[in-house]
Amino acid sequence: MSEEPTDPFSGRQSGFHDMAMPEPGIPVGYAALIDAYGLEVPWPRFLCAIREKSPKLEKERWRYFGPRYQPKASLEGHLVFALSHEGIDLAVLGRLFAATGPQPIEAIVRGSPTGKFARQIWFLYEWLTGQTLDLPDGAGEVGFAPLINPKLQYAGKGVRSKRHRIINDLPGTRTFCPLVSRTAALDAYLAEDLRAKAQAAAAAVPDDVLARTAAFLRLEDSKASFAIEGERAPHDRIRRWGEAIREAGLRPLEADDLLRLQRMVIEDTRFVHMGLRKEGGFVGKHERDTGAPLPEHVSARAEDLPELIDGLIAFDRSSANGLDPVMAAAMLAFGFVYIHPFEDGNGRIHRYLIHHVLAEDGFNPPDVVFPVSAAFLEKITAYRAVLEDYSRRLLPHVRWEPTEKQNVRVLNDTADFYRYFDATAHAEFLFACVKRTIEVDLPREAAFLARYDRFAGAVNAKIDMPERMIDLLFRFLHQNEGRLSKRAREGEFAALSDDEAQAFESLYAEIFVPE
Repeated sequence: MSEEPTDPFSGRQSGFHDMAMPEPGIPVGYAALIDAYGLEVPWPRFLCAIREKSPKLEKERWRYFGPRYQPKASLEGHLVFALSHEGIDLAVLGRLFAATGPQPIEAIVRGSPTGKFARQIWFLYEWLTGQTLDLPDGAGEVGFAPLINPKLQYAGKGVRSKRHRIINDLPGTRTFCPLVSRTAALDAYLAEDLRAKAQAAAAAVPDDVLARTAAFLRLEDSKASFAIEGERAPHDRIRRWGEAIREAGLRPLEADDLLRLQRMVIEDTRFVHMGLRKEGGFVGKHERDTGAPLPEHVSARAEDLPELIDGLIAFDRSSANGLDPVMAAAMLAFGFVYIHPFEDGNGRIHRYLIHHVLAEDGFNPPDVVFPVSAAFLEKITAYRAVLEDYSRRLLPHVRWEPTEKQNVRVLNDTADFYRYFDATAHAEFLFACVKRTIEVDLPREAAFLARYDRFAGAVNAKIDMPERMIDLLFRFLHQNEGRLSKRAREGEFAALSDDEAQAFESLYAEIFVPE
């Protein structure tokens, strides 16, 4: 479509497509553009509308504005509203520019060649489409304007585009660029300076205790990552994956690293195609009687995977253009899991990428791994809800058909849906998990090891006992609420006198029960 749509916004609406609006209103901004141009694209997390009452209101998935915010009923009017009040949605804009073609965009720029919004629209058109508009370089002596509104979204470092007099502060490249909306919760996390808290928490622990704490946390993270996938892996596989996590972030990410990690994750490869998928993919179930796929999430098309993986690598190489590492980790890791490039192993590699970004940036203390997988497992319902935050909005816009292998074949172009998504909920969730590991998990494990050392030292002061027997003694006491069971007294610890057994029970109570 190359011509301006007729004005479909002359009256209030009580519904938008198949979704009821919580209050009647006139859709504006991205909602208006999606509707007017019939764009097949995942909707933004929030849609905007104008209502008769003046005070702003946020209700369900809608943000309502008063009548004075009503934009001009035109492509330019709704684009300017979107950039002013909603931020940049690259997926919607990409589909929109494909629908409008170049002429309407050129007309907007020529009508206001020095205007900030016209220059932003101009830059975004050329950046997203790769096409150069029939417009001269530069915009007079006007100053450079940032592309991202910092009141609405978090920006990267920024590179100046002299042609548009715009500072391109998008945090990624055209091949992979999620965005994160500014929220009070994220601002609060950033203000806490969790990096400094992590360093301080580690500095408060003696080096020998910290080393053992780090080893335990790595093991716990590895074990939890398998548990999230419903696997009870043997100890050697858990240990090997823990060692892989220990090496995360030591060098920039390569595509071969992802393949190596998949080989570590998948032990039995007889029924799994290793490497990038050659067919479609989905997360979900199969219909019981027919075996037909019942997707909850449809993965990126196989033919799009090489470019999408290149985009992930480029995003990692750029260190997310100055974003906070927790935010960058959420964008990279959740982007990977939505793309779902492998037949199997995606979930564990997705969580590995979080460790990679944090370690690469030096966020966590040396050799200390924050057990984010353990936090994910503890918050498994919230974790799944975060994964579904985008999948539920994506799924209705992926057209697919079942294959003979009971897989899915995607019928429309969906690559942009995986390279451009709103990672706000994902960043908030990851910040909460990282904060918990810094403030709870690391100090708690370090304190436990300090108490254990005190217990072991006191036992050795009374009698000579090998380390493995001290550990067994502790576990018996721990499992039986501080008392040695009859089995323990008659078995492994039959050599203890009654006074010694009672003394060790009292010692355990003194050191551990206040916990």
